[in-house]
Amino acid sequence: MAKLRMKKIELIAPLTDSKKIIELLQRRGVVELCRTEDEELEQTNVTAVTGSFDKFRATAVQALDTLEKYAPEKAALTDMLGGRTEVEKHDFGERAAQLEKTMNTANEILKCGRTIADCDSERQQLMMKCDTLRPWLALDVPLNFHGTDTTSAFIGTVPYPTTADELEAKLPEGTSVEVVNASKEQTNLFVLCCDDKAQECEEGLRKLMFATLGESEKFTPAELTEQLTGRCEELEKKRDSAEKRIEELADSRKDLKFAVDYLTMRKDKYDALNSLGFTESTFVLTGFIPEKYCDSLRREIEEKYVAYIEFTDPSEDEEVPVLLENGRFSAPLEGITRMYAMPSKGDVDPTPVMAFFYYLLFGMMLSDAGYGLVMVIGTMIALKKFKLEDSMRKTLTMFRNCGVSTVIWGALFGSWFGDIVQVVGKQFFDKDIGSIALWFQPLDDPIKLLLFSFGIGILHLFLGVAVAFHMSWKDGRKLDAVFDAVPIYLIILGVAPLGAGILTQVPQTLKTIGAYMLIAGVVLLVLTAGRSSKNIFGKLFGGLYALYNTATGWLSDILSYSRLLALGLATGSIASVINLIGTMPENKVIKLVLLIIVFIVGHTANLAINLLGAYVHTDRLQFVELFSKFYTGGGREFEPLTVNTKYLKFKEENSND
Repeated sequence: MAKLRMKKIELIAPLTDSKKIIELLQRRGVVELCRTEDEELEQTNVTAVTGSFDKFRATAVQALDTLEKYAPEKAALTDMLGGRTEVEKHDFGERAAQLEKTMNTANEILKCGRTIADCDSERQQLMMKCDTLRPWLALDVPLNFHGTDTTSAFIGTVPYPTTADELEAKLPEGTSVEVVNASKEQTNLFVLCCDDKAQECEEGLRKLMFATLGESEKFTPAELTEQLTGRCEELEKKRDSAEKRIEELADSRKDLKFAVDYLTMRKDKYDALNSLGFTESTFVLTGFIPEKYCDSLRREIEEKYVAYIEFTDPSEDEEVPVLLENGRFSAPLEGITRMYAMPSKGDVDPTPVMAFFYYLLFGMMLSDAGYGLVMVIGTMIALKKFKLEDSMRKTLTMFRNCGVSTVIWGALFGSWFGDIVQVVGKQFFDKDIGSIALWFQPLDDPIKLLLFSFGIGILHLFLGVAVAFHMSWKDGRKLDAVFDAVPIYLIILGVAPLGAGILTQVPQTLKTIGAYMLIAGVVLLVLTAGRSSKNIFGKLFGGLYALYNTATGWLSDILSYSRLLALGLATGSIASVINLIGTMPENKVIKLVLLIIVFIVGHTANLAINLLGAYVHTDRLQFVELFSKFYTGGGREFEPLTVNTKYLKFKEENSND
């Protein structure tokens, strides 16, 4: 329905124009290149060149990351929604000439970043060492002190609290023990004994679980701590200097972003050269192009270059890429289709098929006119004020349309920020305001909404069956189209009044008609579903199996639409509870202040939660229920050679005049 017809393109032009033509195709973004398979043509290898572009691009990206870490850019919401910056082609060329300078700046930023990282790492190690020395600060001898000519010294710890007297009693006579520091976990000791008692003293200490400090420093703990602290201060100054330099280089952020995009474009262009075939004086390019762009591209290339271009239809067995193009109503939902799978060669584009029901189901699930107004106003302001990227514009347009549907359903159900109208009237004006629903209030009659939800679900599923009918009929399988669709319609339409009669009053006439339709549908399904089998038993059992699948499958599918009731009631109920909380105080002034605060915070949270729920469950009803009736998917998305940039774009990008 909305898949653009694709053509094969073959272009032959002088070798000297190859890079210019590739650049033109890259800016237009309408041709997907295919690797030339002609063995008589030479291929080129640009791996080394693209590798260097990758290396330089990675440097620029890392420099931007470093800037973001130490000198973050202050970006407002308007900047985030503004999309990529537009540049003229000649400006792009002038900035490209400054690439070497930009890369030097990037390397300097990375060098400063490494300096900061090294300083932080070394400073952390020094601080840890200072922490280990803190319990030893009272020790007034060097850490590597082992005694004098006539004495032996031991510096270390025992893993328990103790006193000098207790230890001296357990060591050889004449041994002196000094407790440098004590805690519940351990005791730091300085032990001194005569040299001739050193071995005996060491053995005694070993029995006491004494662990030698093992430091080789020739300074006292206080002296060493002072040195380490001084080194930490030096590192801090060095770090601050490097960070200050990064902040000074923050003005180069735009140049670095340009470098990232420029190098990406250069790499993509040289990658494209890998797809070309070459002779001594010409090059050959093949690929796919949407038919609507053929004439304009031929005209533009032939006006600027000497080239031969031929457009042909792809062969039947060729895998053709898929590009979707829909009207203003359906186009915003192309992202939903793309999220599931692109249509295969035999599929129709499901986007226009699901569009109406997508907006309808979303609105029923959110079902609060106040929330819908917030969505509509917010998205319209963003669409009008900001120069958005195409994907963001489509997304916001989708939520705007969903917001319109939400306003309609909210008005039908009488929900405007829950029951805020009735609450304000009762609490502040002593007026009882009844229902303002244009149809009915779901909380007063949930069965009615449940049956209506099932009815909407049946129509939604019937749409999928109708699309399958159309596809089979178009392919020439007219009997298959009839036998696959008509029995389903008869069975479901027959069961509907009988099932509804369990929950509400249904005229007997409808029940009787439904019973006859059900019988006719069952008979027709049993007789035709096994038609592919070659024997009568296969046909019979095939029909019975199809009847079982239809009964269980369609029952679960239709019951899935009860989520329309569940989410719709949840939104309104939570909104009403929020309003109730805001009016709990007796004093009207306090009540008004509290209501305003609770209203803003509570309804914002409720909108966010239920907006997400409506989005997820609407998608599910399309993917699981609707698509299963006619859609296969598995197509390959059209991936043209284009200006694949992150920060910048040409003003004439994708222009096909």
